[in-house]
Amino acid sequence: MPAIPKTGPSLFLGIELGVDQLRASIVDESLELVGVECVDFDIDLPEYQTQGGIFTTPGEAYTTPVEMWLKGLDTLLEKLHRNYDLTKIKAIGGTAQVTCSCLVEIDDGPLVSSLDPHVPLHQHFPSHTFSLPNTPVAQDTSSQTHALAIESFLGGPDRMAARVGICANPSMISAQLLRVRETWSTEVWARTGRIQLASAFLASLFTGKWTSMGEPEACASGAWVHGANTVAGNGQGYWDESVLDVVGGSREDGRRVRGWLGDVDVSGGSRKTGNVSRYLVERYGFDLDCMVAPFTTDFLASYLSLLPSGGDAVLSFGPMDTLLAPAQHYIPTRFYNLLPHPAQDLNEKRKYIAVLSSRNADVPRALVRDMYTKSWSAFDRLVAIVPPGGSIGLDDKLFSFWHLQPDSYPFTRVKGIYRFETGIKVNEFRDLRANPRCLLESQLLSFRIKWAKVVSTGVLGSRKGGVSPTPPPLSGRANNSLSSLGLSFDPYDPTTLPTRILATGAAANFPSVANLVGDIFNAPIFATFTQVDSAQVIPHRNAPAPGFPSRPALGSAYVARWIWGREWGIGSLGVFEDEMKRLLGKRWIATGGMLLKSNVNGTASTMPGMAPSSGANSGTSTPYGHPNSRSGLGSTVFVEEDEDEEGGSKKRKKKANGSSKPVKKPKTSKKKLNDDDDGAEGVVIEMNQHVQLTFSLKYLVNFSKSASLSGRVQLMMSNDVPLLVAYDFNQGYIRYYLAPKIGDD
Repeated sequence: MPAIPKTGPSLFLGIELGVDQLRASIVDESLELVGVECVDFDIDLPEYQTQGGIFTTPGEAYTTPVEMWLKGLDTLLEKLHRNYDLTKIKAIGGTAQVTCSCLVEIDDGPLVSSLDPHVPLHQHFPSHTFSLPNTPVAQDTSSQTHALAIESFLGGPDRMAARVGICANPSMISAQLLRVRETWSTEVWARTGRIQLASAFLASLFTGKWTSMGEPEACASGAWVHGANTVAGNGQGYWDESVLDVVGGSREDGRRVRGWLGDVDVSGGSRKTGNVSRYLVERYGFDLDCMVAPFTTDFLASYLSLLPSGGDAVLSFGPMDTLLAPAQHYIPTRFYNLLPHPAQDLNEKRKYIAVLSSRNADVPRALVRDMYTKSWSAFDRLVAIVPPGGSIGLDDKLFSFWHLQPDSYPFTRVKGIYRFETGIKVNEFRDLRANPRCLLESQLLSFRIKWAKVVSTGVLGSRKGGVSPTPPPLSGRANNSLSSLGLSFDPYDPTTLPTRILATGAAANFPSVANLVGDIFNAPIFATFTQVDSAQVIPHRNAPAPGFPSRPALGSAYVARWIWGREWGIGSLGVFEDEMKRLLGKRWIATGGMLLKSNVNGTASTMPGMAPSSGANSGTSTPYGHPNSRSGLGSTVFVEEDEDEEGGSKKRKKKANGSSKPVKKPKTSKKKLNDDDDGAEGVVIEMNQHVQLTFSLKYLVNFSKSASLSGRVQLMMSNDVPLLVAYDFNQGYIRYYLAPKIGDD
């Protein structure tokens, strides 16, 4: 990237330690994107021989070398130092995976406060500095049995959730430590002197001192009792000694584990962790007064970057799919994880984030693509054209469930691929084309059912529009019939659903997937311009294209800006989301409505309705696929045609709206198209009778996707007969039949 001018506004840096890349995003005081850099582990550090930044071994273990992180950070900081004036950086935020942990040797390794600025970080921390040179990543499930053992010790999923806020899952640090003790040599356990989560370890490298983990990360460990829990009593959170004793194997070793974990930062992420170390000042040119904000988990930083409001839900597609929603109360249950908001003032009412997750996400989607379509484009088309449930009929729907890895409750012990056709378990569908859509439907419907259970607990609090946190009665439908289907809610009642879905991840780039999410949640889907523009460059990868920021890195930069404003008394709003929206609104007015950049030296936005001169566009939430909040088209399309008897000319009127009132179509004989006339242009109509029909625009759009196969399309219609849409081409023909709509159906 070209160097920016040495003069200019204060800048704020966000660092993301991802699975496959280290990413950096720089914003200014008004949150305008200024710079983007990244280090791809596979490409830039090929000596570690990772694939997607990870190693895979038998037993579902997915690990990554810690030394590679350090060398990647050296490389990233060199790029930033070469291309930007780092003295302008006033605050740094960061994020990493919650599952990654570093076991530092008993002597704590080198003193991070006294590193030699002439030596790169990876030479200060060679691999033998860590008890285990490789650490688990988010995809790792090798600790699942150990997580279930801890859950069993605490009395099952309900009691575990009530006590430590979450149920058994292999991402818990407590489960991973138990696995280390039971499966690795005693030497590894004996050499350990400190445990650092990846986010805290990254923050320690920037501050030059060992940094405590934040409370959201502690709540995800499976061993922390949150202060709002009734078990806590005095309102102060603490490490659960019983869980640590199980992890350590004895009371004495449990105390050792407690010392390794250290204290937890319970400030709510509202104050700085410290200033940058002298090492970074002397080696890379950071200002000595540059602040370091609290570092957090990647999916929480991504959530912060979208600035969700009450009633919103954030759906993130990736190696793990997650659905997050702002929660007002601390009501832990087995159905979801409940984490404290990572950026809140201690003086405001405590806020939380309800997290639903699924491990069976990108991997099943990629397998279905390879098995049935061979390309993501074909995958998208099949999802679009296959009817809901894989069949046209109402009673013969298809279902498929891909559990390649143990998942969250109640699927902690379920593994395999399950397909059902007409209610009978089958090895494969008769129509193979149904597989992509049925897979996505099962993934999203699972979130839909879990969402209803989240709402029923009241954890989300009151909703906008006066919606009750508890689902209303079943609207006169038979309760017993719904209960027999395993439903504790009315699937026809939309009032308990999110008001908006903010979607991120590569899968959200597919129109068919976004449409399916909208259908299942009955809510508008919003995506960011950064994501939509990036998809035009690299459409099928979760990592952003070169020059485009990642959501977690942007969220970390926003937190850095918030912390800096609080420390210097700049800004009038203490609530993180409110202050960021105030900055964006102030910038919008000052620039006369100019949108935020979506990239640095990247591709201009391809969003419809946006002026080419605007270049890269907004990084804020924007309606999916359209610059306005609602499309001008409804679900029904009408065409009215009248013949001018005197002049012989034809008048055509097209109307698109949401009305179901049919329009009369008087037809008289005109000209018949010669089938051999390949050069014919325009529209030729043969009219034999009056026709009055109404059709669904959704299906007509799907039919139009075959237009690339033929230069001519024929639409044949008659009263009380389905519409025939015909495409003829050299290799054969395609025929579509569509029944007209009846009334408001």
